Parts: sequence; C-alpha cells; structure tokens
Amino acid sequence: MSRSIKKGPYIDERLLGKIKRTSKNEILKTWSRKSMIVPEMVGYTIAVHNGKNHIPVKIIEEMVGHRLGEFSPSRIFRRHGGKMAREQESNLDNKK
Repeated sequence: MSRSIKKGPYIDERLLGKIKRTSKNEILKTWSRKSMIVPEMVGYTIAVHNGKNHIPVKIIEEMVGHRLGEFSPSRIFRRHGGKMAREQESNLDNKK
C-alpha cells in the first residue's frame, strides 16, 4: 500500500545528510530500502542492503519517485519445481 500523499515521501534523514556531505564518486551504504529516491540523489551510487550484502545502485533520473529497495532484489529465483519442470528439463537434455 502506498504512503498518504498528505504525508509526503519518506526519505531517511541520515541518508539525505550523507548525500549533502559527500561527493558523487563516493559509494554510500544504506539499510533504508523504504526511502524514496529524490532528485538530489541523481548521480550518486548508493549501496542498498538486501538482507545479506550491499548492492551498489547508480541513481539515474528515471528512478526518481521509486524506492531504493526496488533496485536491490532480496530474493534469488532458482527455478520452478514440480513434475512439469522435470519433464521440460529432461526434454531439453534429450535434444542436446
């Protein structure tokens, strides 16, 4: 569910402070996946935590309005399981 418009976007104050203090070629670490990307962040590289490690994300203009967590996936898709998946896999092996 989205945040109320009357409240405005959520931006972590510490992250905004780091952006104002550092240069654009420095990588900033953050755990705040829920922070909204604002125009002041464009050009910076922010390492967003995905639960295990930090994934560097280069902020571009098209990302403004999205959340930082959208660009740092926290789950890894392995494959679908089940009978159909095994049949398809065996068909691919037979073709080789």
